[in-house]
Amino acid sequence: MVQNQHIRRQMIIAFHEIPGIGWHAIQKAVLHQLWNKPLWSIEDLLAIGLQRNQAKAAAERYAERPWMLTKEPSEAIAKVNAVTLTPYDAAYPQILKEIAQPPWVLYARGRLELLHRPSIAIVGTRVPTAYGRQTTSSLARALSQTGLTVVSGLAKGVDSKAHEAALEEAGGTIAVLPTPIDRCYPPENLSLFHRIAEQGLLISETPIGTSLHPGQFHQRNRIIAALSVGTVVVEGATRSGSLITARHASDMSRELFAIPGPLSSPKSEGPNELIKRGEAKLITNAQDIIDELNWLPAALLAYKEAEKKNVSAPNTKGNQLCVEESKLIALLRDQPLSINELHELSAIPFGHLSALLLNLCIKRKIELQPGSIYIAL
Repeated sequence: MVQNQHIRRQMIIAFHEIPGIGWHAIQKAVLHQLWNKPLWSIEDLLAIGLQRNQAKAAAERYAERPWMLTKEPSEAIAKVNAVTLTPYDAAYPQILKEIAQPPWVLYARGRLELLHRPSIAIVGTRVPTAYGRQTTSSLARALSQTGLTVVSGLAKGVDSKAHEAALEEAGGTIAVLPTPIDRCYPPENLSLFHRIAEQGLLISETPIGTSLHPGQFHQRNRIIAALSVGTVVVEGATRSGSLITARHASDMSRELFAIPGPLSSPKSEGPNELIKRGEAKLITNAQDIIDELNWLPAALLAYKEAEKKNVSAPNTKGNQLCVEESKLIALLRDQPLSINELHELSAIPFGHLSALLLNLCIKRKIELQPGSIYIAL
């Protein structure tokens, strides 16, 4: 069973990283359990419903070297201290599984536990007014103080202000990238990019080595909305990227909020119009969001209590370690080790080992250090 889960995971990642293969093609491969075939012929791939160009690309990619032998994590992923997540991994966020087409693969770098906290997205223009900058910073800081994680897209302007303020408080921040996990866009945000990698979480749906193209911004905006229980639009024109994120949030039945702005300001046209049409609820501070989502205080309290239990009573019921997890922690107490060294010492199948290590990181039992080295906490 564990071996099947491992090769299914490998197959999904292999398909995802082939240019020209989209969400539906991967779904067909999963439904037809294509992981049972170590080599893919064009005929196999056409038979499950792939287009000829997709089948040709996949068959040619693994014609000489079976996809099952693909190194995991890849050297490129390991080099930037990142991990890959599929919907079948325990660390994959449950909230993403609620949307119509959850990302088949996420690349993540940083504090994975943030994926499981209640989150609020803050989006807006890349060129905010002084009012927009001040409002974004105060709102993000206040939300993070309550324990909510702030999600945004690492763009200039409102996104950057939201990330910077949220990093100062307990809730932290998640930056959803349009680029691969090893690249910062825009380049001016490189310092913030590294801060989030160390103190928050970077995630991307884009395979390493992919060139930047406009469609990736659309996918980025979709994930921002999907990860969050609600989205706040601070400033933005009526046809801006922030309004696209707002539309995604609405389509996903997520809550939509907007900060009102001066009628004379073009930057406030987007949020004012959302409020006018009744599509977004008018808010002026973090408490308005808490009041609207009246289940949030209990959820945040439960999360904080669970964190306390993990720290103060690591062996209580509900947080007990399985035999394999205990074995890994024992190995890491002797010395820091890479995933390959842990694989050799533990003899745990690689895919299952990856899942165990992700779970232990979430439980704050171990930590992934620069250089892809794990240490016991």
